[in-house]
Amino acid sequence: MAEPASSDMLRMRAGRLGLFETPVMHASLADPEAIAPALEAAIRTRMAQDQGIKRSNLGGWHSRTDMRKWGGTAAARLADAAIRLAKRASHFEDRDPASVHWSTRMWANVSPPGALNMSHAHPGVLWAAVYYVDMGAAPGDGDVGGELYLEDPRFPMNLMTFPGFRAIGADGQPQSHEFVVPAGRGDLVLFPGYLRHGVRPHRGSRDRISIAMNIYAKEA
Repeated sequence: MAEPASSDMLRMRAGRLGLFETPVMHASLADPEAIAPALEAAIRTRMAQDQGIKRSNLGGWHSRTDMRKWGGTAAARLADAAIRLAKRASHFEDRDPASVHWSTRMWANVSPPGALNMSHAHPGVLWAAVYYVDMGAAPGDGDVGGELYLEDPRFPMNLMTFPGFRAIGADGQPQSHEFVVPAGRGDLVLFPGYLRHGVRPHRGSRDRISIAMNIYAKEA
């Protein structure tokens, strides 16, 4: 059937709504040096004792997920900060977030030059978080890469429907399928566990050190 002539087109007014926001919290510790030396010392000691495990990491060292046991007071303080951030980002229909039982699993990543983390998600986890102990940059390194990127959870369905398709967002621009988090030493980033994410190759001349966490909540 032929398209109607332009004079026969129905007139309309249209607006855009930005729906179903994906919450991401980006915090910076006021004094990262209060815990950084102790965290790095604990991580280096553990790295010398344990070969670690392979998960999303390509290159580098990924500790087992029991850092709360060997990370000392600094790790406990960091876990507490992440839980406080998760409480700020959470709503429960019939109770205060403070009345829920919160817990974490924690692990360290030490990434030498060239190491990266493949795209992945944390199924069954309420919140995921990453903390940056050392960005791995030395004077003169320039851009050291290693950026955390978050993927639009709707993006694979769009590609399956029509390759290259992107919807126009509330700002009038094509929506990106990916967001790069500009993080630095002492930053703590929290995001939903279902959100696929990864880490670009590290290009610094020193090891990049970060700590990842899974954050769980259950009825007290």
